[in-house]
Order: sequence, then C-alpha cells, then structure tokens
Amino acid sequence: MQKIIIQNHSDADQRLDKFLKKFLPNAPLGAIYKMLRTGKIKVNDKKKEQTYRLAENDEIFIFLTDEEIQNFQKISETPKKNITKPRLEILYQDDDLLVINKPAGLNVHPGDHKSTEISLIELVHDLLGKKYNSLTFKPSLVHRIDRDTSGCILIALKKNVLENLLTQLQNHSIEKIYHTIVIGKMPKPRGTIDQKLLRKESARDEAKVIVSDEGQRAVTHYSTIREISRSEGIFSLLECRIETGRTHQIRVHLSYYNCPILGDKAYGDKKMNSYQSRNNRISRQLLHAYSLTFIHPTTKKKFSITAPYWPDMKHFLEQ
Repeated sequence: MQKIIIQNHSDADQRLDKFLKKFLPNAPLGAIYKMLRTGKIKVNDKKKEQTYRLAENDEIFIFLTDEEIQNFQKISETPKKNITKPRLEILYQDDDLLVINKPAGLNVHPGDHKSTEISLIELVHDLLGKKYNSLTFKPSLVHRIDRDTSGCILIALKKNVLENLLTQLQNHSIEKIYHTIVIGKMPKPRGTIDQKLLRKESARDEAKVIVSDEGQRAVTHYSTIREISRSEGIFSLLECRIETGRTHQIRVHLSYYNCPILGDKAYGDKKMNSYQSRNNRISRQLLHAYSLTFIHPTTKKKFSITAPYWPDMKHFLEQ
C-alpha cells in the first residue's frame, strides 16, 4: 500500500483519473477506473469518482503491492546518443518561467519513446533537476518551433503558470516575432499574407504543408528590415508576426510569394541553398524566433524578451 499526500499546488486542482494516469503512466485507463470502483484506490479513506478534483492535503491510498506500483510507473526509454549535451543559453529565469535561446538542429520535444536524440525539454529537466517537479508535473513547453529554427522558447515551471500561458496562447495574446533572411524581395516593403494552409498527411518528406482553399486560415504580417545585395543575388531581412500558429506557416507563406527562406530544405531554392552551404556554411533555414511578448502570469505586467541571432545568421548579415 502506498499513501500519497497532495502537497504541491501543481498536483492539486486536477481530476483524480488525470492525476493517476500521470502518476501511473503504464496503467491502462480501464485498470485505473476499475481500481477506483473496487476501492483499490481511495481518497481520504473514501471511494471517489474519477471526476473528483483533488485539493491540497488530500490523501490518496493505493492498495497495491510495491511491485505492482513500480510496474505501472515503469516507462521504457531508448538511451540517448548525444554524449556531449549542448549548453543552454538562458535568456531569462524566475520562479515561474524560463526563456531559452534555442539553437538550430535541436528538437524542442522528443519525437517518440524510440528517439535517440536528446531534446530541448530533456536538457531543461537535466539542468533544473527536480527543483520544480511535483508528483505529476515537470517544467513544460508553452509552444514549439521547428528543429532547424532558432530563438525564443518559453517554458513554464509550474502547472498554474502553464495553464495561464496556454490560455494566452490560445487567445492569440502572446505576440511572437520572427526574423528571417529570404531570397529576393517581397512585392511590398510591408504587408499581410492571408492564405489558408493544408497539411498533406500523405507527404513523405518535410514539405507537408501547402497553400490551399481547403486548409485552415493562416495570417502572417511582414515588414522588410533591410535588403541585402550580394554577388550571388538579392536577399531580404524580414520581420514576421504571426496571428495563427500553423505548421511551417512562415516558411510556406514566404515560399508562396517566391521569397523562400534561405537554407530551407523543404520549401526553398535548392540551387541557392547548395551555393550557400558550400560558400557560407548555411546548413539550415535562417528563421529565428526573435521575440516574445505576453502578460507575466504572476506579476500581471507586460513582459517582453528578445533572443540574439546565432552565428550563422549573424555572419551572413555582417558580410
């Protein structure tokens, strides 16, 4: 038998079945429901419905053997192949949230349990240890960016902070600004791209999103920061603000207007990408999550932060 006392606010105020599924991740939901019905799991010495919302100081009793509990908690993981872990560039940290300047070439989240590459959120867990962990919560991503996109990533260190920031994200009240270098120049110095995007489920490569009237609405506002004239052609440094957060939105929208992002392997110019790879070591799309602006969940004040460019993008602009 195991007794659990709900002492952390990150574990409280959630449904009992949701808590148990996180605490016993290998247990089928059907088994959890049966244990609740038969009294193998009780709260405050009483049977409770699966929809019961936990409160701080609640006592959960699990009438299983230690071996049974361990089996329900066991998750098989594939060893990570990255022996040397990249150092995280922390832009800001307080007791509620963390902002990282993500390098290109790093997934923000594990793809699946078979993945052998370490992800950004795993590096964050490794960095922070168990300081912010509760029984069912670990520091969590508020949003995502592509593997080969660099820049600002926001991480919540508490469950109530995560819920607040996700609400802001869903209400489109978190402003996300991107900087990118494109091939050519846009039809106008500033404008709005309002084109629906459709995800092709049958796509076998990364180019899985197309502009289509059958897709979901996607809105990208852009402005030209400066034009760059080089011997191999004209490029533009753009600032993009997205109203919606569709997969590959900026990349597809700019490619649709014949100004693909430099280095974009899926939607870009293969000939120019090859030239820049050979001559300037550009090995990824030059798209950078430049800034985030939102209301801090605790202080209730407007919070803005920017991420400096990584060397590949900075070098191209300084040449």
